[in-house]
Amino acid sequence: MHLSRRQKVTIISLISYWSAIFILTHIPISRIGLKISVSDKILHCIAYFILAFLLWFAISPDKKVHWRKSTVWWILVVIVWYGALDEWLQGYVGRNTDIMDFFADISGALTGLILLSIFPFWPASLAVTASVIFILTNLSQANLADLLPVTNAVFHFCAYAFFSLLWLQYIHRSLPVRPPQGRWLIGAIALPAALLVSVEFFASLTGDEFNIARTAISSGGVVIVVMGAYLVGLFRRRPFF
Repeated sequence: MHLSRRQKVTIISLISYWSAIFILTHIPISRIGLKISVSDKILHCIAYFILAFLLWFAISPDKKVHWRKSTVWWILVVIVWYGALDEWLQGYVGRNTDIMDFFADISGALTGLILLSIFPFWPASLAVTASVIFILTNLSQANLADLLPVTNAVFHFCAYAFFSLLWLQYIHRSLPVRPPQGRWLIGAIALPAALLVSVEFFASLTGDEFNIARTAISSGGVVIVVMGAYLVGLFRRRPFF
């Protein structure tokens, strides 16, 4: 069976991601984790939200979810069994087995599959990435910049850079503009900038002080990706992707 390059990347991402969340759910919670005061139900929901996304597009890279097809139900069966096994095994590594964590897992997976029944791959990728950025920036009751300054900076830079890459790919596939056109540059910056403003505005509404360093780092991720694509288009006179 021939696999597209995108499907190969998705499968590699799925294997890496699934391995990572298995390891993270089977190690003791650190003191920093307790200080952050993050709702583990939200984290479970996000984790399985992403897992459902990767599973679906590893199997059906070019299709939206169709609930009348057996594929989506097989994915749900796999996720349900894995979620149950994951919670059961946590009782053997010094963590608590929590049925509410299991329900959060399934809720996240269902939310992801519902999203994928509405949007194809690229819009769904943008929605998933934006949701993860928005939630992880605003769910903590503690200041991550103080507790985990390097990790916090790396996350925001990479997250916004990755979102920008997805957005540029979507522009290339969907809109009749290319770098170095001015309209392309405006469009390339518009959505990542809107996401950054929305995230920071909501953070300020929930009592988080405006974080200049976080905003600058996030903006840096956007600018580096967009300007890199612009310069490639300027000198090569052809699309970046």
